[in-house]
Amino acid sequence: MELQQLRYVLAVAEERNFTRAAVKSHVVQSALSHQVKALEHELGVQLFARTSRRVELTDAGAAFLPAARATLDAADRAIAEAVSTSGDLRGRLLIGVIPTVTTVDITAALGVFHRAHPNVEIGLTTGGSLDFVTAIRESAMDVAVLGLPDATPPTGVATEILAHERLCAVMSPEHRLASRRRLHLNDLAAETFVDFPASSPGRSQSDRAFTAAGLRRTVAFDVMSTDVMLDLVDQNLAVAMLAPGVVADSRGLNVVPIADGPTRIEYLAWSAFNPSPAALAFLDVLRATSAGD
Repeated sequence: MELQQLRYVLAVAEERNFTRAAVKSHVVQSALSHQVKALEHELGVQLFARTSRRVELTDAGAAFLPAARATLDAADRAIAEAVSTSGDLRGRLLIGVIPTVTTVDITAALGVFHRAHPNVEIGLTTGGSLDFVTAIRESAMDVAVLGLPDATPPTGVATEILAHERLCAVMSPEHRLASRRRLHLNDLAAETFVDFPASSPGRSQSDRAFTAAGLRRTVAFDVMSTDVMLDLVDQNLAVAMLAPGVVADSRGLNVVPIADGPTRIEYLAWSAFNPSPAALAFLDVLRATSAGD
Protein backbone atom coordinates (compact mmCIF):
# COMPACT_ATOMS: atom_id res chain seq x y z
CA MET A 1 0.00 0.00 0.00
CA GLU A 2 1.42 3.38 -1.06
CA LEU A 3 0.66 6.83 0.32
CA GLN A 4 -0.21 8.06 -3.16
CA GLN A 5 -2.88 5.39 -3.44
CA LEU A 6 -4.40 6.66 -0.20
CA ARG A 7 -4.39 10.20 -1.55
CA TYR A 8 -6.22 9.05 -4.66
CA VAL A 9 -8.83 7.22 -2.56
CA LEU A 10 -9.43 10.35 -0.47
CA ALA A 11 -9.74 12.48 -3.60
CA VAL A 12 -12.34 10.15 -5.11
CA ALA A 13 -14.24 10.00 -1.81
CA GLU A 14 -14.33 13.79 -1.59
CA GLU A 15 -15.21 14.44 -5.22
CA ARG A 16 -17.47 11.40 -5.76
CA ASN A 17 -16.15 11.41 -9.29
CA PHE A 18 -13.00 9.88 -10.78
CA THR A 19 -12.52 12.62 -13.38
CA ARG A 20 -12.68 15.45 -10.84
CA ALA A 21 -10.50 13.45 -8.45
CA ALA A 22 -7.86 13.09 -11.17
CA VAL A 23 -7.92 16.83 -11.87
CA LYS A 24 -7.62 17.56 -8.16
CA SER A 25 -4.71 15.12 -7.88
CA HIS A 26 -2.95 16.47 -11.01
CA VAL A 27 -2.88 13.05 -12.66
CA VAL A 28 -4.57 11.48 -15.68
CA GLN A 29 -7.75 9.61 -14.83
CA SER A 30 -6.51 6.26 -16.14
CA ALA A 31 -3.54 6.33 -13.75
CA LEU A 32 -5.72 7.28 -10.78
CA SER A 33 -8.29 4.58 -11.59
CA HIS A 34 -5.53 1.98 -11.98
CA GLN A 35 -4.03 2.84 -8.58
CA VAL A 36 -7.41 2.70 -6.84
CA LYS A 37 -8.18 -0.67 -8.40
CA ALA A 38 -4.72 -1.94 -7.45
CA LEU A 39 -5.33 -0.95 -3.84
CA GLU A 40 -8.74 -2.62 -3.85
CA HIS A 41 -7.12 -5.78 -5.21
CA GLU A 42 -4.46 -5.65 -2.49
CA LEU A 43 -7.07 -5.19 0.24
CA GLY A 44 -9.44 -7.74 -1.20
CA VAL A 45 -12.44 -5.40 -0.90
CA GLN A 46 -14.17 -2.88 -3.14
CA LEU A 47 -13.86 0.66 -1.79
CA PHE A 48 -16.17 2.32 -4.30
CA ALA A 49 -19.38 1.36 -6.04
CA ARG A 50 -19.24 3.02 -9.42
CA THR A 51 -21.20 3.36 -12.62
CA SER A 52 -20.62 5.66 -15.56
CA ARG A 53 -22.57 8.39 -13.76
CA ARG A 54 -22.20 7.73 -10.07
CA VAL A 55 -19.49 6.93 -7.51
CA GLU A 56 -20.20 6.08 -3.87
CA LEU A 57 -18.23 4.63 -0.99
CA THR A 58 -19.03 1.05 -0.12
CA ASP A 59 -19.32 0.03 3.53
CA ALA A 60 -15.73 -1.18 3.31
CA GLY A 61 -14.69 2.16 1.81
CA ALA A 62 -16.44 4.12 4.56
CA ALA A 63 -14.67 1.99 7.18
CA PHE A 64 -11.32 2.40 5.43
CA LEU A 65 -11.49 6.19 4.99
CA PRO A 66 -10.86 7.48 8.57
CA ALA A 67 -7.71 5.39 9.03
CA ALA A 68 -6.49 6.33 5.55
CA ARG A 69 -6.93 10.00 6.34
CA ALA A 70 -5.17 9.59 9.68
CA THR A 71 -2.28 7.82 7.97
CA LEU A 72 -1.84 10.63 5.47
CA ASP A 73 -2.10 13.29 8.17
CA ALA A 74 0.60 11.48 10.16
CA ALA A 75 2.83 11.22 7.09
CA ASP A 76 2.38 14.89 6.25
CA ARG A 77 3.08 15.79 9.87
CA ALA A 78 6.28 13.71 9.88
CA ILE A 79 7.50 15.45 6.74
CA ALA A 80 6.64 18.90 8.11
CA GLU A 81 8.42 18.25 11.41
CA ALA A 82 11.50 16.88 9.69
CA VAL A 83 11.71 19.89 7.38
CA SER A 84 11.06 22.32 10.24
CA THR A 85 14.38 21.38 11.82
CA SER A 86 16.03 23.31 9.01
CA GLY A 87 13.90 26.37 9.79
CA ASP A 88 11.79 25.95 6.63
CA LEU A 89 8.21 25.29 7.79
CA ARG A 90 5.92 23.32 5.52
CA GLY A 91 2.60 21.54 5.82
CA ARG A 92 -0.84 22.94 6.55
CA LEU A 93 -2.27 25.42 9.03
CA LEU A 94 -6.05 25.49 9.54
CA ILE A 95 -7.47 28.27 11.70
CA GLY A 96 -10.99 28.49 13.12
CA VAL A 97 -12.51 31.84 14.10
CA ILE A 98 -15.84 32.64 15.74
CA PRO A 99 -17.91 35.40 14.04
CA THR A 100 -17.61 37.62 17.13
CA VAL A 101 -13.85 37.63 17.61
CA THR A 102 -12.77 40.99 19.08
CA THR A 103 -9.39 40.57 20.74
CA VAL A 104 -7.05 39.54 17.93
CA ASP A 105 -6.56 40.50 14.30
CA ILE A 106 -6.40 37.07 12.70
CA THR A 107 -5.96 38.28 9.13
CA ALA A 108 -3.06 40.55 10.06
CA ALA A 109 -1.39 37.69 11.95
CA LEU A 110 -1.88 35.36 8.98
CA GLY A 111 -0.27 37.95 6.72
CA VAL A 112 2.80 38.14 8.97
CA PHE A 113 2.93 34.34 9.22
CA HIS A 114 2.64 33.84 5.46
CA ARG A 115 5.48 36.25 4.75
CA ALA A 116 7.67 34.41 7.26
CA HIS A 117 6.61 30.89 6.18
CA PRO A 118 5.42 31.00 2.56
CA ASN A 119 5.56 27.23 2.12
CA VAL A 120 2.83 26.55 4.69
CA GLU A 121 -0.64 26.05 3.19
CA ILE A 122 -3.08 28.24 5.15
CA GLY A 123 -6.81 27.73 5.62
CA LEU A 124 -9.34 29.80 7.55
CA THR A 125 -12.92 28.95 8.49
CA THR A 126 -15.60 30.57 10.64
CA GLY A 127 -17.98 28.61 12.82
CA GLY A 128 -18.90 27.61 16.33
CA SER A 129 -16.63 27.18 19.33
CA LEU A 130 -17.72 23.65 20.21
CA ASP A 131 -17.14 22.44 16.67
CA PHE A 132 -13.67 23.97 16.75
CA VAL A 133 -12.80 22.26 20.03
CA THR A 134 -13.84 18.91 18.55
CA ALA A 135 -11.84 19.56 15.39
CA ILE A 136 -8.70 20.42 17.37
CA ARG A 137 -9.06 17.29 19.49
CA GLU A 138 -9.38 15.20 16.32
CA SER A 139 -6.33 16.90 14.71
CA ALA A 140 -8.57 18.35 11.99
CA MET A 141 -7.77 21.95 13.02
CA ASP A 142 -4.64 23.59 14.37
CA VAL A 143 -5.64 26.80 16.16
CA ALA A 144 -8.97 28.47 16.95
CA VAL A 145 -10.37 31.54 18.64
CA LEU A 146 -13.30 30.57 20.85
CA GLY A 147 -15.99 32.49 22.67
CA LEU A 148 -17.62 30.62 25.56
CA PRO A 149 -19.66 31.40 28.66
CA ASP A 150 -17.45 31.82 31.71
CA ALA A 151 -19.11 28.76 33.31
CA THR A 152 -18.15 26.38 30.47
CA PRO A 153 -14.40 26.48 29.73
CA PRO A 154 -13.14 24.27 26.88
CA THR A 155 -11.73 20.86 27.74
CA GLY A 156 -9.33 18.54 25.96
CA VAL A 157 -7.39 21.35 24.28
CA ALA A 158 -4.68 23.78 25.33
CA THR A 159 -6.03 27.29 25.89
CA GLU A 160 -5.00 30.82 26.67
CA ILE A 161 -7.51 33.42 27.86
CA LEU A 162 -7.57 36.46 25.61
CA ALA A 163 -10.28 38.50 27.33
CA HIS A 164 -13.28 38.53 29.70
CA GLU A 165 -16.14 40.55 28.21
CA ARG A 166 -19.56 41.54 29.54
CA LEU A 167 -22.19 41.59 26.82
CA CYS A 168 -23.98 44.84 26.03
CA ALA A 169 -27.39 45.62 24.55
CA VAL A 170 -27.13 46.69 20.91
CA MET A 171 -30.10 48.63 19.56
CA SER A 172 -31.20 51.07 16.93
CA PRO A 173 -30.96 54.78 17.86
CA GLU A 174 -34.74 54.80 17.37
CA HIS A 175 -35.31 52.21 20.10
CA ARG A 176 -37.14 53.45 23.19
CA LEU A 177 -34.21 52.41 25.44
CA ALA A 178 -31.42 53.70 23.22
CA SER A 179 -30.81 56.82 25.30
CA ARG A 180 -30.28 54.93 28.54
CA ARG A 181 -26.75 54.93 30.00
CA ARG A 182 -27.14 51.53 31.64
CA LEU A 183 -29.70 48.73 31.57
CA HIS A 184 -30.62 45.63 33.54
CA LEU A 185 -31.89 42.33 32.18
CA ASN A 186 -35.32 43.15 33.57
CA ASP A 187 -35.44 46.23 31.33
CA LEU A 188 -34.93 44.02 28.27
CA ALA A 189 -37.12 41.02 29.07
CA ALA A 190 -40.06 42.27 27.01
CA GLU A 191 -37.98 43.10 23.94
CA THR A 192 -37.70 41.09 20.72
CA PHE A 193 -34.19 39.68 20.29
CA VAL A 194 -31.92 38.51 17.53
CA ASP A 195 -29.36 35.97 18.67
CA PHE A 196 -27.28 33.00 17.61
CA PRO A 197 -29.03 29.65 17.08
CA ALA A 198 -30.39 27.88 20.16
CA SER A 199 -27.91 25.69 22.07
CA SER A 200 -24.89 27.41 20.51
CA PRO A 201 -22.27 28.81 22.93
CA GLY A 202 -22.90 32.31 21.61
CA ARG A 203 -26.56 32.01 22.58
CA SER A 204 -26.36 29.97 25.78
CA GLN A 205 -24.66 32.67 27.85
CA SER A 206 -27.58 35.05 27.30
CA ASP A 207 -30.23 32.35 27.78
CA ARG A 208 -28.62 31.33 31.07
CA ALA A 209 -28.48 34.90 32.31
CA PHE A 210 -32.19 35.48 31.72
CA THR A 211 -33.10 32.11 33.24
CA ALA A 212 -30.96 32.78 36.32
CA ALA A 213 -32.74 36.12 36.74
CA GLY A 214 -36.14 34.40 36.55
CA LEU A 215 -36.94 36.11 33.25
CA ARG A 216 -38.12 34.91 29.86
CA ARG A 217 -37.36 36.60 26.57
CA THR A 218 -38.41 36.23 22.93
CA VAL A 219 -35.77 35.43 20.32
CA ALA A 220 -37.53 35.93 16.99
CA PHE A 221 -34.42 35.81 14.80
CA ASP A 222 -31.86 32.98 14.94
CA VAL A 223 -28.83 33.82 12.77
CA MET A 224 -25.13 32.94 12.61
CA SER A 225 -23.95 36.08 10.82
CA THR A 226 -23.23 39.10 12.99
CA ASP A 227 -23.69 41.31 9.92
CA VAL A 228 -27.26 40.05 9.49
CA MET A 229 -27.79 40.40 13.22
CA LEU A 230 -26.71 44.04 13.18
CA ASP A 231 -28.75 44.73 10.03
CA LEU A 232 -31.88 43.57 11.87
CA VAL A 233 -30.98 45.78 14.83
CA ASP A 234 -30.41 48.71 12.47
CA GLN A 235 -33.96 48.28 11.17
CA ASN A 236 -35.22 48.38 14.77
CA LEU A 237 -36.62 44.87 14.38
CA ALA A 238 -34.74 43.44 17.33
CA VAL A 239 -32.22 43.98 20.13
CA ALA A 240 -28.96 42.03 20.27
CA MET A 241 -26.62 41.15 23.13
CA LEU A 242 -23.01 41.19 21.96
CA ALA A 243 -19.51 42.03 23.10
CA PRO A 244 -19.04 45.76 22.53
CA GLY A 245 -16.06 45.26 20.22
CA VAL A 246 -18.22 43.42 17.70
CA VAL A 247 -20.12 46.60 16.79
CA ALA A 248 -18.21 48.98 14.52
CA ASP A 249 -18.64 52.67 15.22
CA SER A 250 -19.59 53.21 11.59
CA ARG A 251 -22.80 51.25 12.17
CA GLY A 252 -24.29 54.11 14.17
CA LEU A 253 -25.98 51.72 16.59
CA ASN A 254 -26.35 52.33 20.30
CA VAL A 255 -24.36 50.01 22.59
CA VAL A 256 -25.65 50.15 26.16
CA PRO A 257 -23.96 48.35 29.11
CA ILE A 258 -26.05 45.78 31.00
CA ALA A 259 -25.25 45.88 34.71
CA ASP A 260 -26.23 42.26 35.34
CA GLY A 261 -25.54 41.03 31.82
CA PRO A 262 -23.77 37.77 30.97
CA THR A 263 -20.04 37.52 30.48
CA ARG A 264 -18.08 35.48 27.99
CA ILE A 265 -14.42 34.51 27.73
CA GLU A 266 -12.54 34.64 24.48
CA TYR A 267 -9.91 31.89 24.24
CA LEU A 268 -7.05 30.96 21.99
CA ALA A 269 -7.07 27.16 21.61
CA TRP A 270 -4.73 24.59 20.10
CA SER A 271 -3.82 20.92 20.46
CA ALA A 272 -2.84 19.89 23.96
CA PHE A 273 -1.42 16.63 22.66
CA ASN A 274 0.96 17.37 19.82
CA PRO A 275 0.69 20.78 18.12
CA SER A 276 2.34 21.03 14.73
CA PRO A 277 5.38 23.24 14.15
CA ALA A 278 3.23 25.49 11.98
CA ALA A 279 0.65 25.84 14.76
CA LEU A 280 3.29 26.75 17.33
CA ALA A 281 4.86 29.27 14.95
CA PHE A 282 1.47 30.85 14.27
CA LEU A 283 0.73 31.12 17.99
CA ASP A 284 4.01 33.02 18.41
CA VAL A 285 3.06 35.38 15.57
CA LEU A 286 -0.43 35.90 16.98
CA ARG A 287 0.89 36.76 20.42
CA ALA A 288 3.50 39.11 18.97
CA THR A 289 1.03 40.97 16.76
CA SER A 290 -1.50 41.21 19.60
CA ALA A 291 1.13 42.55 21.98
CA GLY A 292 2.05 45.18 19.45
CA ASP A 293 -1.50 46.55 19.15
